[in-house]
Amino acid sequence: MSEVARLELDGKIYELPVIIGSENEKAIDISKLRDLSGYITLDSGYKNTGATKSAITFLDGEEGVLRYRGYAIEQLASKASFVEVSYLLIYGELPTQNELLEFEGSIKKHTLVSEDMKQFFEAYPAKAHPMGVLSSMISSLSTFYPESLDPNRSKEAKNLTIQRIIAKLPTLAAWAYKNSLSHPFMYPRNEYGYCKNFLYMMFSMPTEDYHVHPVVVEALNTLLILHGDH
Repeated sequence: MSEVARLELDGKIYELPVIIGSENEKAIDISKLRDLSGYITLDSGYKNTGATKSAITFLDGEEGVLRYRGYAIEQLASKASFVEVSYLLIYGELPTQNELLEFEGSIKKHTLVSEDMKQFFEAYPAKAHPMGVLSSMISSLSTFYPESLDPNRSKEAKNLTIQRIIAKLPTLAAWAYKNSLSHPFMYPRNEYGYCKNFLYMMFSMPTEDYHVHPVVVEALNTLLILHGDH
């Protein structure tokens, strides 16, 4: 028999389902409480409220536990690349070597953005916040790929959209930063890995050689993994 929580209000008893999570944590499902009793709940700051169920992430901040698809974040951060973890988050399993090579290859193929997008950047003032510029540029991608808005597109087409976004976001983010400095845009170098390419576009200049330090690349890779489920 499923476990329930009993709540007494105005002389009536309401039975609320108890949900057991993947780590045996327990939650009381109050989604029907208002319909049943007219009462709502108060939890200032949502400090004790789960907003949704997740098959992707398990997080216990008090115990310092973070898992993606059941894998400990410590294991992923020390042994995997951000692109590899992205595949895990999206598709539910770590990729095989061939799957990873194909995934990485597709991302590298789509790092460039349309030259017409430069005109959008030129319309923003240099003082515009880079995050505001970036969010607008991401939204504008759909105008260059209108087929991505078709809800009935094939699985392959959906995967292509995913890979395009992952590929182009570092380029657009770096260009938003460069725009804030009134610096020339740097194009991606597809012989570089994901993190190294991003750092190159962020901090290099066309007037001189720029060497990305491997320690910084590793640090960025770890940082992106830690926030990958966002």
